[in-house]
Amino acid sequence: MGDISFPNIPQNLRVPLFYADIDPSNANTGQQTQRALIVGQILSSGTGTPGVPQICQGVSDAKAVGGRGSMLALMTEAYRARDSFGEVWYLPLADGASSVAASGSLNFTSAPTAMGVLSLYIAGQLVSLVVTPAMTAAQIATALVAQIGTLPDLPVTAAVDATTTTKVDITAKNKGLAGNDIDLQLNYGGTQAGESTPTGLAVTITAMAGGLVAPDVADALANLGDQTFDFIAFAYTDSASLDAMKSFLSTSTGRWSWSQQLYGGAYTAYRGTLGALTTFGVTRNDEHMSILGFNGSPTPSWVIAADITAAVAVSARADPAQPLQTVTLATMQAPPLAMRFALTDRNTLLYDGISTFSVADDGTCALENLITTYQKNSFGDADDSYLEVETMNTLTYVLRQLKSVVTTKYARKKLAANGTRVVPGTNVVTPAMIRADLVAQYQTMEENGYVQGSAVFAQGLIVQQNSQNPNRVDVLYPAILIDQLRIFALLMQFSNIVPTTSS
Repeated sequence: MGDISFPNIPQNLRVPLFYADIDPSNANTGQQTQRALIVGQILSSGTGTPGVPQICQGVSDAKAVGGRGSMLALMTEAYRARDSFGEVWYLPLADGASSVAASGSLNFTSAPTAMGVLSLYIAGQLVSLVVTPAMTAAQIATALVAQIGTLPDLPVTAAVDATTTTKVDITAKNKGLAGNDIDLQLNYGGTQAGESTPTGLAVTITAMAGGLVAPDVADALANLGDQTFDFIAFAYTDSASLDAMKSFLSTSTGRWSWSQQLYGGAYTAYRGTLGALTTFGVTRNDEHMSILGFNGSPTPSWVIAADITAAVAVSARADPAQPLQTVTLATMQAPPLAMRFALTDRNTLLYDGISTFSVADDGTCALENLITTYQKNSFGDADDSYLEVETMNTLTYVLRQLKSVVTTKYARKKLAANGTRVVPGTNVVTPAMIRADLVAQYQTMEENGYVQGSAVFAQGLIVQQNSQNPNRVDVLYPAILIDQLRIFALLMQFSNIVPTTSS
């Protein structure tokens, strides 16, 4: 029998008596921290350093880091409303040097004839203003500006127009394209919430528009180094920003590549009609990006992005393979009934790279089918290999489990060819021994519901010593990932007559 191999105790030791060495290679059951990252803009009043990631210490911290009413602060608030436990970091971005702020307006064209409450929603936040018949349209405009000024968490500023005193000019605090998605509307809560425009009061709303140039995200993403971030809330849907994220997470050269093995997925949202969403969706093809399509919700798309990311993080940390359908969102406000997509519309979106959601009777929004934007292979042919987010999450889990096994058990092993006589306790391993460990690990993952078909897997598993480099082991790992129950199809064959049975 060969000698037992010790990690540290030397062979030439002569001093008596007892010496103990420790080998943790069979004890590792550690779990990797699955961090979330929020990518969004800050204000000049924020304390954060643009492009420098930092850990989140709560919503109040986000308001200090990003500035009150900043995209970063509002995204963090939405994230924490859904995930109060997980580790979260920020990646603060400054407004682009050439960016232009979005703007809109409200023009009061007639004064009220009765007392009432003006219920204005700005980015989904309610601004209430009591108006009376004694107030002129200009006075109402002035009062509304003052009321908006008392709400520092709004993503806009307000001022009475320099030319038209009955008009309130609304300007996004953060410059860039994202400000165009700030919704302005009256009476979102409807009559059941007691919201209606006061009698006689007439208001003309000009939607937010004119925001130009998103910040450059590529350099900021590079500053993340080798820190892992599994869930990324991404505020931007312009092609340059999406391309930067695609490159950052790339399977060939980015975080999913063999040389980085950091993984992660990004989540965002896009506002538009069915036609606009399908037109946009087919332009994307990225297995690491998911885009939720919606129309009519007063909630900004970048806030919804944070809401989605938090929902995914909570579910995936508990079980990466469990389907995300019916997982509720905490902040997204439901679109009006007339602006919700029908079943056929949602099915169309799911074939064009756009994820869908459902709305419960109480207005709660929930994920329906969260997919990636991956649609075609390198030849331009339809390919659903990476369609589902759960596939990517499960791949991450399985690959990390394998890495943990290999780096824990085989970090300092000598490699011998199959057939070599290896006794227990020595620092020698053969491809056959590694293969047995991989099969056992696969069976454990099968029992835990991450993979399936262990017998078929074992038949196809190949572990061999590289013919050109004898210090290298090559593995063909034919994993069969667990599936998700998404469709339950039933044919009801009914009858009104009880069939007779023979006695």
